[in-house]
Amino acid sequence: MSLDRPLYLDHNATTPVDPEVVEALLPYLRDAFGNPSSAHVYGRRAREALEEARAKVAALIHARPADILFTSGGTEANNLAIRGTAEARAERRHLVTSVIEHPATRLPCDALEWRGWRATWLPVGADGRVRVEDAERALDEAGEDTALVSLMHANNETGVLQPVAEVARLAHRHGATVHTDAAQSVGKVPVDVTVLDVDLLTLVGHKLRAPKGIGALYVRPGTPLRAFTLGGGQERGLRPGTENVAYAVGLGVACERAGRRLAEGTGRIHAMRERLWDRLREAIPGIALSGHPTERLPNTLHVRFPHARGGAVLAAAPEVAASTGSACHEGGESASSVLRAMGVPEEEALGSVRLSLGPDISRDDVEVAAAALVRAWNQVKR
Repeated sequence: MSLDRPLYLDHNATTPVDPEVVEALLPYLRDAFGNPSSAHVYGRRAREALEEARAKVAALIHARPADILFTSGGTEANNLAIRGTAEARAERRHLVTSVIEHPATRLPCDALEWRGWRATWLPVGADGRVRVEDAERALDEAGEDTALVSLMHANNETGVLQPVAEVARLAHRHGATVHTDAAQSVGKVPVDVTVLDVDLLTLVGHKLRAPKGIGALYVRPGTPLRAFTLGGGQERGLRPGTENVAYAVGLGVACERAGRRLAEGTGRIHAMRERLWDRLREAIPGIALSGHPTERLPNTLHVRFPHARGGAVLAAAPEVAASTGSACHEGGESASSVLRAMGVPEEEALGSVRLSLGPDISRDDVEVAAAALVRAWNQVKR
């Protein structure tokens, strides 16, 4: 490890592309360049590759291949799920979401409010989890007017897992469509669309070692959904535009490999995360964990350094590449909206650092990271 190539602990922001993924997609950038809508041999080869990739993505979340739509990523998938449901179920004018959603969910919900929809923004407790009773109350009060419930599966900052299945069961009693943004959880924990009981699920390539610019939306058969972009008939007309075959192939291979890792269990990465946490709290009095102690992703450790800014700690620890929060929110000194929603005081929240581990992290890596962060904290603490 060198200072120009520090230990990468920011896998919740993006992941390195798996070398096997790169090798699998390259032929579809070179010789197998056909348009999958074309009838000739080049097109047929591209179509076959696309459908094989669709099957691999579906297998990871226990869905049918026909239920998978390829998108350009999580933002497009979330917008299609939320805006597409609103258009398809316009007779209902209420939606339910949470205060800790990613902007790719929050902003489409904001836009619907501007258009006259009523939105219930579910709060979270100090542990970062939505309370099922709050969702039940919101749904009961709205009666049969709720078109959509959109609740992320795992928070991108704290890694806290949300009670999606419990909320989905309540929502379906009221005839609502249920969407979950599973960008952070797919590939890190087992995800089964039947167990979660969701109608729509977003997954993202660059969160599970595929390239940026590819994602997918699971759509349960019979779910009302309308396209919000217009064009050709690709992806059942719900996501028109010539498919990105090479990256879809890469996503399929990444999903296949993620499935193998999950079959081996998440115990190892969980142990590495806990080892890192043990090292930090042994050496730093007053360091605090953000989020639920157990209901969170096995790779994610979100901590608050006392008497220091998280950005200053990371700047003084060049051996470690990590984040002060979600990569989509960086650039300012204001506290994370997620931590504010959890009731964390502003000054304390500014000490936050998110350490998100990758599957290949070793015990030696953990020791190096802990030593660097402890040394940095001692240098910058006030």
